[in-house]
Amino acid sequence: MRELKGEAITEAVRQLCLQANRALPADVKAAMDRAMRAEPWPLARQTLGLLEENLGAAAQKELPICQDTGMACVFIELGQDVHVDGDLTAAVDEGVRRGYTEGYLRKSITGDPLQRKNTEDNTPAFLTLHLVPGDRCRITVAPKGAGSENMSRLGMLKPADGVQGVRDFVLETVRLAGSNPCPPIVLGVGVGGSFDHCAALAKRALLRPLDTPNPDPYYAALEKELLQAVNALGIGPQGFGGATTCLGVSIEQAPTHVACLPVAVNISCHVTRRASVVL
Repeated sequence: MRELKGEAITEAVRQLCLQANRALPADVKAAMDRAMRAEPWPLARQTLGLLEENLGAAAQKELPICQDTGMACVFIELGQDVHVDGDLTAAVDEGVRRGYTEGYLRKSITGDPLQRKNTEDNTPAFLTLHLVPGDRCRITVAPKGAGSENMSRLGMLKPADGVQGVRDFVLETVRLAGSNPCPPIVLGVGVGGSFDHCAALAKRALLRPLDTPNPDPYYAALEKELLQAVNALGIGPQGFGGATTCLGVSIEQAPTHVACLPVAVNISCHVTRRASVVL
């Protein structure tokens, strides 16, 4: 049994909050670069260029890529042979508190959804914990802004709707979103599971690098098909039209009840932020 100090988790989360908010992951940056080179519409290409300039300025000056530094979505894969010395949730929250305070990142969390009093330190974190084999702890911080989160949807389709129903739901979600989530977007799609599990699948899909397709060839082909269909909508960067509405589509699937076909779409903006470390 390996012991992991709570303070080590706190420090890791602190650093990841800063890293994720200041620089895009390499796969998302590469997708932006490819989109700008391939974009035929001049206004769309110019818009992508401005977004690239913003990315460079944020990295150079160690400032947030976006003013909405988001909910601190924290994903932990905890090895079954690891014993955490202390309260894991408290350690994660303290890391978020330090990162957002020391980095002057915007605090956007309200302690109650209706009374709307700001917690003033961006806590609590939105923590997802998975137990996995081994003696390591993998932590991922994925700040998620409200502009894109608000455009996400979940639908309980009929099994008879089939794959065409899933396609239609994804495209309708993007159409309804329009320019609101700051395209070019990234789509995390969950298919299957239960009502709540499906939404979690969609969120988890956003953690997969854009250059890593679904391991199942059937779903990998559907990812490509949906990406082409979404880009054919012509919404374009920031809604100005063009061929670049979406940078990538990732699907996560799970078993479900014979009478169910849940589908969830978690939209992320071009600032699809995530940073990970293994302790």
